[in-house]
Amino acid sequence: MRQVNRENSEDLRPVLEEVLKGLKFNLIELTVSRHKGSVQIRAVIFNGSPISTDDCTRVYRAIMPRLELAFPEQDVYLEVSSPGIDRLIKDKDEFAYYTGREVRCYRMDISDWTAGILQSVNEEVIVLKTKDAVIELKFDIISKAKLAG
Repeated sequence: MRQVNRENSEDLRPVLEEVLKGLKFNLIELTVSRHKGSVQIRAVIFNGSPISTDDCTRVYRAIMPRLELAFPEQDVYLEVSSPGIDRLIKDKDEFAYYTGREVRCYRMDISDWTAGILQSVNEEVIVLKTKDAVIELKFDIISKAKLAG
């Protein structure tokens, strides 16, 4: 296993992603909070289909030993969850996971929401299929976005 620098929690991400890849899951979000003598870790996983509690349990059991090795002198608390039906999309790289799903984007150019099925994503735009048209939205006009049900 790759050596993890406990001072930099971003070093955990590639280690955990490698484990999750073997289980056919993607790591959408990883949050590490340090407290006196303990570390609280939240992992959000996705694989294109609904995430069950059994899926969360499998992922928990697979990554917990690595976290205990990374933080040997601290109590580790781990929460594994799905993105949820109304997940706020945190960055443009996250859009790629939701191709084929309905998303809602708050647009600064019209000060309103636009919803549609996410068709594709690249470095500059997302393509949504709405009930009336297929539209491209540049990332610089999207102030926030979320999964829609």
